[in-house]
Amino acid sequence: MTSPTEAAEDVAWLSDAQLVEWKSLMALLMTLPPAIDAQLKRESGLNTFEYHVLVALSESPERWLPMSDLAVVAQGSLSRLSHAVGRLEQAGWVTRRACPGAGRRVKAHLTEAGMAKLEDAAPGHVREVQRLVVGRLTPEQLAALGEAARVIVDATEPRCTEHL
Repeated sequence: MTSPTEAAEDVAWLSDAQLVEWKSLMALLMTLPPAIDAQLKRESGLNTFEYHVLVALSESPERWLPMSDLAVVAQGSLSRLSHAVGRLEQAGWVTRRACPGAGRRVKAHLTEAGMAKLEDAAPGHVREVQRLVVGRLTPEQLAALGEAARVIVDATEPRCTEHL
């Protein structure tokens, strides 16, 4: 068994420069999602996850996806997705149906009302993304941020990378 002291000696501690960048990333991860979420809730009544579910369905062929695939694309667990789709279903924006010939698999479908809701929510969301992120970065910074994000997402959840 390794003692805490021995374990600490085996750690490649962050340099001062790395620590500064890590803290910046953590501050981004802690402040940007709530800011985006607040705008969506305030202007459209959707949370960020629900918005991403609607976007994922709108971008899929015929506006439907099996729930298991939708969970990957929307970057959430099946349980979280099921609860979100339930709320979206109650609002009339999504329906669920059995996948023909696929056993117990269920697919989610974006309704016309759901597409209208997304089209209504998108302008405010895009304005907020422009205000908080895109408008503050040079094209080079934005490209570097995107590349770094893809590398990290690939390390944390490789299935998501193919949907970026």
